Amino acid sequence: MPKKREDDEGRRSRTPKGHFVVYVGSEMKRFVVPTSYLKNPLFQNLLDKAAEEYGFDNRNIILLPCDESTFSRLIAILARSRSFNTRIIPN
Repeated sequence: MPKKREDDEGRRSRTPKGHFVVYVGSEMKRFVVPTSYLKNPLFQNLLDKAAEEYGFDNRNIILLPCDESTFSRLIAILARSRSFNTRIIPN
């Protein structure tokens, strides 16, 4: 499951290979997620909403338009589907 990554002194750590960083919610919580999530239609939908809401000029970060609890639920669904090797189809 993706985790917020900080070192012991509260500094941001380097993003692991095969992952990328997104920021979520009004407090811009930082999450490190696997690049494989980019293939998932649910995650793609969230990225499309981010592009609609914020455009493509947002200080070189990916800011997602949802709260932290919603994002955590989405990530849990994606992690489960990844572990069972199933495909999630949006409604």
